[in-house]
Amino acid sequence: MLDSLLSLGGLVLLRDSVEWEGRSLLKALVKKSALCGEQVHILGCEVSEEEFREGFDSDINNRLVYHDFFRDPLNWSKTEEALPGGPLGALRAICKRTDPGPVTIALDSLSWLLLHLPCTTLCQALHAVSHQDACPGDSSPVGKVSVLGLLHEELHGPGPVGALSSLAQTEVTLGGTKGQASAHILCRRPRQRPTDQTQWFSILPDFSLDLQEGPSVESQPYSDPHIPPVDPTTHLTFNLHLSKKEREAKDSLILPFQFSSEKQQALLRPRPGQATSHIFYEPDAYDDLDQEDPDDDLDI
Repeated sequence: MLDSLLSLGGLVLLRDSVEWEGRSLLKALVKKSALCGEQVHILGCEVSEEEFREGFDSDINNRLVYHDFFRDPLNWSKTEEALPGGPLGALRAICKRTDPGPVTIALDSLSWLLLHLPCTTLCQALHAVSHQDACPGDSSPVGKVSVLGLLHEELHGPGPVGALSSLAQTEVTLGGTKGQASAHILCRRPRQRPTDQTQWFSILPDFSLDLQEGPSVESQPYSDPHIPPVDPTTHLTFNLHLSKKEREAKDSLILPFQFSSEKQQALLRPRPGQATSHIFYEPDAYDDLDQEDPDDDLDI
């Protein structure tokens, strides 16, 4: 699944942490895009260009178009090669300058951009680029655009992380166990049910991606068969179980709201010697006893 992330297009969100860094995976995906012949643009904000290119051979480095926003992020030096509009201006310029064909844009990193730009502005720009509508007036259509965004989610609150997560077509959350890295991949596609899976991998020194099998299941703690298991209900202040005699007494108990045939007969038939009651009624002078016209006393 990791080796086919870029073929899906859209925004691919790489969520790393202090324990499991994601820049190595970002560089591995950048290398794979370059080897596939795609146009690869790097927006470097968090580390220097030399540090990002370190580990790539000359063939890969020659294929990368690097936009350096680390050395002079605010363009204080007023150099001519600096793009107007900062990193977001570079994003829009990439759409305008690229020839038709697949394009991969690596953002290193989204966390840096969130600390320097409003979250709404960044989300709007990412939506426009990943949906290829950043430059609607351009006559030359741009092919599939894949945006790789590295996010250090521990640096941000749930609001910005949730906003970027809602924009992403693919989310890769890095983790691992026993020193082996894993990637939990969540894919969202229009009119399709989201799919997720966990992929175990390692990054080779040349930033090649090596997919691996998951670690073995942890062994269960050893238990001595001669030692009886401890019953967790032994020290409770109430009883969860009933004995055989208690269960028989419970089943034979007649509840007050249950009317048996004997109880019904006893209630309906008076017992011998039981006093009976009678109702004596003497009509009043104004009582209406005419059944044919019961409303004649209303004096209408």
